[in-house]
Amino acid sequence: MLGASGVGKTSLVKQYVEGIFSEKYLTSIGVKIDKKQIETAKHPVQLMIWDIEGIDRYCGFQAKYLRGASAFIIVTDHTRSQSLVEGLDIFKMVKEVADIPGVLAVNKSDLAASWHWSVAEVNEIKQNFNGFFNTSAKTGDGVEAMFSHLANILTE
Repeated sequence: MLGASGVGKTSLVKQYVEGIFSEKYLTSIGVKIDKKQIETAKHPVQLMIWDIEGIDRYCGFQAKYLRGASAFIIVTDHTRSQSLVEGLDIFKMVKEVADIPGVLAVNKSDLAASWHWSVAEVNEIKQNFNGFFNTSAKTGDGVEAMFSHLANILTE
């Protein structure tokens, strides 16, 4: 799980793994690892989900977190347009060090949008990502589908 600070990476993982949401915001430091066993169309898969601290454009990106990764999810915030710009920058950094599939999650879909997609943004996403999901860690919308989609990509 990659993305800027405050986009809801930890909340998405908690919703997916534990089925809970908390309004309390705690900044992740370093990385937190969770796992979940799921069934795909082909066979059972154990997902090891690395919830990586928010990436600040001034601090850069820790490529070491991608060593051994099979896929990635970049999370952006439906209420902050800058988080999409940051997410696309993170995508470019990931692709410099790893050739693995990735999906884009636009989180907080339960809140009113403060921005709308341009045609160029939509085209860039379609070309570069292996999936796009509107998610809400609060309501759970799109969360299960996103992780299942990624697991299915990995087992094909």
